[in-house]
Amino acid sequence: MRVAALCASHTPLKDFYSPGSDAQREVDTCFDALRAWARDFAPELVIVFGPDHFNGFFYQLMPSFCVGAAADAIGDWNTPTGPLPVDASAALALVQQLHEAGVDTAISYRMQLDHGLTQTLQMVFDWAALPPVIPVFINCAATPRPPFARVIALGRAVGEFARSIGRRVLIVGTGGLSHDPPMPALATATPEVRERIVAGGALSPEARQLRQRRVIAEGGKQAAGIGENIPVNPAWDRAFLEMILNHDFDGIAGLRDAELTMAAGHGGHEVRTWVASAAALSVFPECRPRLRMYRAIPAWVAGFGVLTIE
Repeated sequence: MRVAALCASHTPLKDFYSPGSDAQREVDTCFDALRAWARDFAPELVIVFGPDHFNGFFYQLMPSFCVGAAADAIGDWNTPTGPLPVDASAALALVQQLHEAGVDTAISYRMQLDHGLTQTLQMVFDWAALPPVIPVFINCAATPRPPFARVIALGRAVGEFARSIGRRVLIVGTGGLSHDPPMPALATATPEVRERIVAGGALSPEARQLRQRRVIAEGGKQAAGIGENIPVNPAWDRAFLEMILNHDFDGIAGLRDAELTMAAGHGGHEVRTWVASAAALSVFPECRPRLRMYRAIPAWVAGFGVLTIE
C-alpha cells in the first residue's frame, strides 16, 4: 500500500491568455514532471477533491460534501466530456467509512463535473486511460460553505480509508489559490440568474459563452492591472502554502470565510481541496510535502501553485 497526494491550481483561462514565456515554461516543466511522477506512482485508485461552479450542484440542494459513485464531465472550458471510470463499490465503501467517522457526506450516482474537478486530471493523466476514480465534491462556491475544521475531518477520514484498502491511492486536490473570477452570488443575482443557481439545469451554448466571456474579460483586465475583482495575492498564497507545508492544521482551522474572501477572492475558497488532501496524508506520520512551483499569474486570475505529498 502506498498513498500520495497532488494539489494543483486550475484556471479556465490557461487556454486563452499567455502568462508570459517564463511563467509558461515553468508551468509546462512542472506538469511534465508531474506526469512522469504520476506515471511512476501508477495509482490503482485516484480520489479527487474538487469544487463546482454552479454546473453540477445548485442551491436547490447544496451538500457540503458529496461522493460520486457515477460521474460525467460536462466539458466546459476545453475539458473532456463524458463518463469517468468511477469505482462505484469503492465510492460506496468510502461513504460508509466517512459516516462511521462522523463525517456526513452525500452520495451521487449522477454527478456532473465541471473543469474545477476535471482540468487537473486532464493535465496529469491520459484522459483515455484514467485510473479508477472517486470524485469528491467540496462546496467552495455557495455560502454557507463547510468550515475548515470539517474539511480537515473529511480529509483525515479519507486518509484512513486510503490506508485501509490495500491499493496505491493518489489523492488530488484542485483549485485556488488566490482567485477571484466573476461568480454569481445568491444575494446579488438577478431573478434569472437566481433561478439558474437555485434550480440548476444545463446551460444553453449561448448562456455558457456569455458566462465564459465575462471570465475571459476579467483575465485581460487583471493582466493589465485594471481588474474589477480582487487581484491575485501572493502574500496570502505563500502564507497559506506555509501552513500546508508545516502541517499547521490549527492555523488552517482558524481561517474565516469573510477574511479569506477579502484577501484571496471568492475562488480562494477552493483551497479547501488542498486542505482535504493535506489532511488525508497527515494520517501518515512520515508524509513529506514538497512545493513544486508557485507563481502569481494575473492573466489566469490565479495564484498558481503545485504541491505533492509523499
